[in-house]
Amino acid sequence: MSAVTPAKSTQKPTEPWRQRLIRSLLYGRNVDRAAKARARVGLAMIAFTSVYVLIGGRLVMFAIGADAHSARRAAAVVATARPDIVDRNGAILATDVKAASLFGEPRRIIDKDEAIELLTATVPDLDEAEVRERLSARKGFVWLKREITPRQQQDIHKLGIPGIGFLRENKRVYPTGNEVAHLIGLVNIDNQGIAGMEKWLDNQGLADLHRAGFATDRLQKPIELSVDLRVEHALRDELLKAKEKYHTKAASGIVSNVKTGEIVAMVSLPDFDPNNPKEAHDPDRINRLTTGVYEMGSTFKAFTLAMALDSGKINLNSSWDARGNLHYGKFTIHDSHSLGRFINTKEVFYYSSNIGAARIALGQGVEAHKAFLAKMGQLTRLRTELPESAAPLVPRRWSELNTVTIAFGQGLSVAPLQAVMGINALMNGGYLIPPTFMKRSESEAAAMAKRVIKQETSDKMRYLMRLNAEVGSARQADVKGYYVGGKTGTSEKVINGRYAKKRVLNSFTAIMPSDNPKYQILIMLDEPQALPETHGFITSGWNAVPTGGKVIERIAPLLGIEPRFDLPPSDRLILAASRTTQ
Repeated sequence: MSAVTPAKSTQKPTEPWRQRLIRSLLYGRNVDRAAKARARVGLAMIAFTSVYVLIGGRLVMFAIGADAHSARRAAAVVATARPDIVDRNGAILATDVKAASLFGEPRRIIDKDEAIELLTATVPDLDEAEVRERLSARKGFVWLKREITPRQQQDIHKLGIPGIGFLRENKRVYPTGNEVAHLIGLVNIDNQGIAGMEKWLDNQGLADLHRAGFATDRLQKPIELSVDLRVEHALRDELLKAKEKYHTKAASGIVSNVKTGEIVAMVSLPDFDPNNPKEAHDPDRINRLTTGVYEMGSTFKAFTLAMALDSGKINLNSSWDARGNLHYGKFTIHDSHSLGRFINTKEVFYYSSNIGAARIALGQGVEAHKAFLAKMGQLTRLRTELPESAAPLVPRRWSELNTVTIAFGQGLSVAPLQAVMGINALMNGGYLIPPTFMKRSESEAAAMAKRVIKQETSDKMRYLMRLNAEVGSARQADVKGYYVGGKTGTSEKVINGRYAKKRVLNSFTAIMPSDNPKYQILIMLDEPQALPETHGFITSGWNAVPTGGKVIERIAPLLGIEPRFDLPPSDRLILAASRTTQ
């Protein structure tokens, strides 16, 4: 008997109607739930990824936004790169180096108290109150300390404080220190020129380049000055010695090329170190050669005699009455050493006669005297590359009495560099050439030169300068072999409205060589004191002149002037070569 096995039913169990209703509402009809689940998982992953990307993006944007001001500030700092300044031989006088500066971003600092405590402990010279004030500001960027040391930067970096960072800035340094301080000037903390040639450099367009962002590297062409660092050092060294020896308040000097107007050296003591800007603010450290104006004393007699000789009204042998004092109104003009006789024009110069100079100027007349000094550039402000300059003190009403006193160097105050320019014209053949602190060739100087006196007048003035070194007050500066000429000046200073006999400003202007001058040297000593070796005298011949001689002895070889010995006296070597001898 065969058994029959019933077949297994393949029909799905019937789904209760309630479940079918819920499934239809949730998923719809005829939908594969497994596929739907996989799609939802993928969608969830995409959503979570998007959220994380958004958060990450926002963090990046926050970091970039917080650093944006820093980046702009950094660009501005880099833009203040400055070209090197070098002397006429290429020696570096000013250059840029990189230095780190400390900054903060207050909005990024998590714990300000902790940051302040750590920073002030690491850098003791940070002012806690100032740092707290800056980090409490609602700013994205604040400076905390400019130009920190590498060690300080390393120590702060190790602290790892969020919102504290460093920027590398251009810092101006002056390798020669005080040597050319008044000429070079200095910059402020942002590397912007505020004095001297540094300020001139900005005024020439460097500041505009910075603002436009076109001066951001060190590939700028160096600025070549006329100064010779070797000559500058020798001049400064001798002035320092003189200042100490004669116990002066100040000492200053200039070396000028008479044919080009170039300033080869310029020193004003006391000076300052431009690497330490605080010193520059001392009012006693001004540049006395350009910003000071002074009565130049008897050195001004050179202008008086040149005026009269150039007019043709007098000659070197003209006679002047110096038998007694010259009375003009209630004023009495006298000589330091009375000669008691008639003297000629040459003697007026090498005896430095006030009476003779006054009579010569009066013979020319007030208007002629005033016009001559104006032509020589002595009555208006002298403009050079240096921004620091002063206008001369000129009498409001120029009377005969003014002509009398100005003839021997009283009553008109000028900047010493201004006087140097005028004396150069008397020595170089008669051409007034504006002084410059930039390199200039003789052809460039000739193109801007203006004739102010005749060649033969210049010859006579060179003769008088040399004669004064042979027999007059400049004998102590007659360095053998260099045929030096010179003129002294001792000017009593005005104290409380009166001239003080014991407080003088001494000057000595020298030329070398006198037969064909190449350089003029001006030495000024402010209130030198009497010494036993000066026999109690404080006049220029006892202090400024020997100082000038020592300067000439040192700088003549540096300037390429070869010594010549056994030269004939001035009347044969200089006057014999002049077109007209008197």
